[in-house]
Amino acid sequence: MVHLLKWLLRLLLRLLYRVEVTGMENYHNAGNRVLIIANHTSLLDGVLLYAWLPETPTFAINTEIASRKSFRLFLSFVDLFEMDANNPLSMKSMIKYIKQNRKAVIFPEGRITVTGSLMKVYEGPGLVADKSGATILPIGIEGAQYSRLSYMKGKSHVFWFPKVSITVLAPEKINIPVNVSGHERRKLAARQLQNLMYKIVYSSFDHRRTLYSVLIDIAGRLNKNFEPIEDFTRQTLSYRQIILRSILLSGLIKKQTRAGEHVGILLPNVNTLPLVFFALQFIGRVPAMLNFTAGALGIKRACETARIKIIYTSRKFIENAKLELVADELEQNFTVVYLEDLRNQIKLITKLAALYKSKNPAKHYNKQKVNMNPDSPAVILFTSGSEGHPKGVVLSHSNLLANFTQVRCHINFGSNDIVFCCLPLFHSFGLNAGFLMPLFGGGKTFLYPTPLHYRIIPELIYELGATILFGTNTFFKGYARHAHPFDFNSLEYVVAGAEKLHADTMQLWMEKFGLRILQGYGVTETSPVISVNSKMLNKFGTVGRLVSEMECYIKPVDGIERGGHLIVKGPNIMQGYLLHDKPGQLQPPSTERGPGWYDTGDIADIDDEGFITILGRAKRFAKIGGEMVSLTSVEELATLTWPNIIHAAVAVHDDRKGEKIILVTEKANAERKELQQTAREHQFSELAIPAKIKIVEQVPILGTGKIDYINLAKLVEAEKSEEDKKTGLMGKITNLVKHDTPDKN
Repeated sequence: MVHLLKWLLRLLLRLLYRVEVTGMENYHNAGNRVLIIANHTSLLDGVLLYAWLPETPTFAINTEIASRKSFRLFLSFVDLFEMDANNPLSMKSMIKYIKQNRKAVIFPEGRITVTGSLMKVYEGPGLVADKSGATILPIGIEGAQYSRLSYMKGKSHVFWFPKVSITVLAPEKINIPVNVSGHERRKLAARQLQNLMYKIVYSSFDHRRTLYSVLIDIAGRLNKNFEPIEDFTRQTLSYRQIILRSILLSGLIKKQTRAGEHVGILLPNVNTLPLVFFALQFIGRVPAMLNFTAGALGIKRACETARIKIIYTSRKFIENAKLELVADELEQNFTVVYLEDLRNQIKLITKLAALYKSKNPAKHYNKQKVNMNPDSPAVILFTSGSEGHPKGVVLSHSNLLANFTQVRCHINFGSNDIVFCCLPLFHSFGLNAGFLMPLFGGGKTFLYPTPLHYRIIPELIYELGATILFGTNTFFKGYARHAHPFDFNSLEYVVAGAEKLHADTMQLWMEKFGLRILQGYGVTETSPVISVNSKMLNKFGTVGRLVSEMECYIKPVDGIERGGHLIVKGPNIMQGYLLHDKPGQLQPPSTERGPGWYDTGDIADIDDEGFITILGRAKRFAKIGGEMVSLTSVEELATLTWPNIIHAAVAVHDDRKGEKIILVTEKANAERKELQQTAREHQFSELAIPAKIKIVEQVPILGTGKIDYINLAKLVEAEKSEEDKKTGLMGKITNLVKHDTPDKN
């Protein structure tokens, strides 16, 4: 009867929810003494596990849940173990039960998600797994959070019968050293279980696909008329429109380009950019996102590095941004196509063909058989290189999608979420976190062309009711200066990256807006997120713990006692670099441990709980009198002395000590003695006190929100050269005076 009931239940669930199950062989490999853990997405979860697990395990559930009338029918078909996570006797009974070579199912979150992402994970299940010696069988449930049996109504997309998938992962064990006991052992077991829960969420999304195939899938799963994108003109794009218009545009671009060709995009954050981006994806071209703030020479070198022959831009944008001279320079070496001209080439037959293809986009996308490999290039971004030559960072479809599913463990993008994206899409932080992640997660993105409008952006966030804001320390500081205390009332997540988040910025946001800024860390080469703090796991002063499926090691550096080079590896690591002196040749990442490992170029330290502290860029250390001094620590000293002001430290050559540090600051009347006093009070090394202070009206900032250290160093070096010349001239004059002055005697 039980087998018949399960068979009928599976048949019904397959008809209604199109349930797909993978990895069931892992269930049979787990053995007898097994603790089955799963993420808790809806009221369907228990029914799904009951229907598909070959045996009927015992379900361990909260005593309060077990007492509800709505669960009594289901609970009458299963063995039930009522437990109280806060009751030691209940835990001991559960441990004793599993030690009898039993299988039990438990939801470590203890409750159904109300965020769409993971909820708080209790320590009890980790303790049970450790003390019982049970094998843990992780199972991921995906899609049920969109059902009407979830708790997401009014918070995200909800349907009667969404598609549901069940993924059974390989069995694992809690692994704790024998010498760890008591409270520390309990904490470590809970931490390992938390990591397993993140792995469940990560594995529930198939990242081994292409960007356009995921766009088609999301549009099919969710409402095609849902409008995930809006720009500052207040024009919106629905999933249906993105697919239709990208197909329409792709037909015109296809005539001008070849399959697999690197194609330049020179556009700001407006609706046109996503359409061009996905048009190239549809026909298997590789978008290369060009930094329009880099000037004609910078753009030209980027195009040479990536072997770009054709650039798509907008005449209106060129005029509004006053880039006519840049465009003229580019036209001398490359084919520059203006989208306004392409629009005039659209004919009725072209529109009808695009409309026909958009009715079944998957069929026509797959039919082309170009750039369909998840490991093929999806986008090329550019990062600064030596001698002013940019490096091309090649990211695959799988890189970007892996990073999406790594981040969604911590931040959910629901239909009620609005990401205010003012970071440029030619930067990895803006492209993936600000645009692709909310698009694939079912949220909304508001595209704004510049992050520098410090007065306008807070007002827009207030007007839109935006819930998620990504930015940099510099930008957050600027917004806080001009925003009304109520402007950011709707924000639920404020995440900082790209540069170090200063303590005074965090304090200002907490005091003025009551908001905690979560600091993350990443680089373009990792798509970009490496680690992030979350509402559940957050440690002040750190950039969080590694995201799922990443590993790292610290390589010691001579002269630095604490920390070392942070080397990382994971599914989000780039395919490789394109270098200016080797155009078109991919240079995969590799270290002494082999291929796939990437040296971030940052000096970091990792504590016992896995939280990462970035101590500074490896290149941003000065060697003074044989000792390494972090330029970041110099900036921190300046921030403590003069908070809420932008400071930047650079190192220049010094004949006596090797190097000396110059502090560039916007603080008027800044004096070195104030830094010396702060250094004594906060126990900073004397070496962290800059040799000289240079006061400027504005510290140069890049379009990505980082301080422009390259131009800053050039400015300081130029002034130093002038001073050296003057010093040298004065020395010569002094010598002449000494020789020409008659002896008084």
